[in-house]
Amino acid sequence: MCGLVGFLTSRALPEPESILERMTTRIQHRGPDGSGVWFDATHGIGMGHRRLAIVDLSAAGHQPMQSRSGRFQLVYNGEIYNHRLLRKELEESGQAPAWRGHSDTEVILAAFDAWGIEQALPRFNGMFALAVWDRERAVLTLACDRFGEKPLYFGWQKGTLLFGSELKALYAHPDFAGTVNRDALALYLRHNYIPAPHSIWQDIAKLQPGNYIEVRLGETSAQPKPYWTLFQTVTAAAAAPLADTPETADQLEALLIDAIGLRMDADVPVGAFLSGGIDSSLVTALMQRQSSRPVRTFTIGFEDPRFNEADHAKAIGAHLGTEHTELIARPQDALDVLPRLPAIWDEPFSDSSQIPTFLVSQLTRQHVTVSLSGDAGDEIFGGYNRYLHAERLRSLTQPIPRPLRHITAAAMESSITGAALGAVQRFLPARYRRVHLGGRLSKIAEILRCSSADELYRRLVSHDINPGATVLGGHEPAGIMGIRRPQLDDFRETMMYLDTLTYLPGDILTKVDRASMAVSLESRVPFLDPRVVEFAWRLPLSAKLKDGIGKRILRTILYRHVPRALIDRPKMGFGVPLNNWLTGPLAEWRRALLEPRRIEAEGYFDPAKVRALQHEVEVGASNATIYRLWDLMMFQAWLDEHRAALAQARR
Repeated sequence: MCGLVGFLTSRALPEPESILERMTTRIQHRGPDGSGVWFDATHGIGMGHRRLAIVDLSAAGHQPMQSRSGRFQLVYNGEIYNHRLLRKELEESGQAPAWRGHSDTEVILAAFDAWGIEQALPRFNGMFALAVWDRERAVLTLACDRFGEKPLYFGWQKGTLLFGSELKALYAHPDFAGTVNRDALALYLRHNYIPAPHSIWQDIAKLQPGNYIEVRLGETSAQPKPYWTLFQTVTAAAAAPLADTPETADQLEALLIDAIGLRMDADVPVGAFLSGGIDSSLVTALMQRQSSRPVRTFTIGFEDPRFNEADHAKAIGAHLGTEHTELIARPQDALDVLPRLPAIWDEPFSDSSQIPTFLVSQLTRQHVTVSLSGDAGDEIFGGYNRYLHAERLRSLTQPIPRPLRHITAAAMESSITGAALGAVQRFLPARYRRVHLGGRLSKIAEILRCSSADELYRRLVSHDINPGATVLGGHEPAGIMGIRRPQLDDFRETMMYLDTLTYLPGDILTKVDRASMAVSLESRVPFLDPRVVEFAWRLPLSAKLKDGIGKRILRTILYRHVPRALIDRPKMGFGVPLNNWLTGPLAEWRRALLEPRRIEAEGYFDPAKVRALQHEVEVGASNATIYRLWDLMMFQAWLDEHRAALAQARR
């Protein structure tokens, strides 16, 4: 796990190695264990690297690294979990070099020498972003993993190709322009993250999952090409379906054990995030099964019981026999993180669960260097509430005349202010009270308004349903509904497919990567082993969703290791009390960030719309309004941080 930077230019630059060193220094947190730069003046190609040593801690794992043939020069961020198997395959075929060490980086280069880049990429089971220079062809290749676990930004600025693991690294190059992309800003207001291939900076893109690009000196554009697609995986799965049987659960458990075992391989201490939910509990259980000593597990909890699952995690850890560590964070602990968020997340990002994710990463790094997580279980095995309820509610509401549905939705939205919800919650029996009741009522109101399944899904994943009206001069690019889809019989599967391609990399994996790497912690995701994903898509929908229960097959496996009584409870999520914060301890900060004269002077947002949202919050807003205002606040905080960072980088 590391960070990479680089550029390809035909311009003569003074002290190019110094530029690379400044670029790598800006992402030192991704790799505190070493750094290196390499520059080829003949072709104008430069690479820099920061190392977090995980496998082969010796100098033999240092990057940039050259292949034994001398043909390839590589910088790489990530882990190839099947590197030992690939090493053995290369040795048995007589294509292995004289190994210098046992790092996976060496195996990547040997694979490129033996099979070529395009043929080698699909063989890698892992998370990665890489840049490799082919001396023989004078071609630079950028590539990233199948699901977008590791970030890679690239783009041409003043004719120079810049690339790096984080945007802040690009600031240190003299050609970086730093113009805000207003179209991407509109996408951000819709989703609370910026979907690939867009980025907040004009002419800088994210390389989409499962893709690579090839660039030659002097070129100022390149078309990404896929080496793997979820579309092909899902299509192939339909031709080899599995039955919903106990034997199928046995097969999946064996596959998960192997995927988790591969991700436990490291030369440094390894632990696990344990929230007490199904996914993290299953990962922990199957880790403990393969470990000769108690697995180190970590949980973050809050004093507010509505947002605290620490007791559940502690009970599961005790049952499994893990060495469990928990931190019960005070409200001030969470608030103290806020000033750091814009620097950690390179782009505007406003999923408020980034705060507890950072806190648990910070706690975990005090004890281990690698942590396994249960991320992606929801997208792959049907865990989100929208999969359970949206289609059923739509089928119930569609027979109602559309005008009546709109009237009902408007009435619901007007009634879900903070004060009204508080009163309702007080009169509900305890077992029916919900932390996110307002958000759920908002979703029901959205469902009532929709006339098609596509419209329903788009509303469910949108914060602002018309962001182009808020962003001045911004025109929202073609949205996620334009993504190519396979033929699926049930729209719930379509939602899972689209979430895996958009929400998972854009929100979930971005959140975990930035939070963990900010404290030099490597996070690994067993559910994104490509074999697990392929197996999941061969399952019938009933193995995932049935009778109002999600992730059925994962529950079946987990019940073999953990009693049902410790698992079966409503899904809580990983949130923070934004509605209380924005009218309480963050009220002054909110008003300063969204001060009318500032909004008007900067010219990014329609001042009237910002004023209207502010007023709604002051008098008691719905969760939907709270989220929209938080999106605006986090952009403003990002703008403050990155204007200063850009100016500092250019000194």
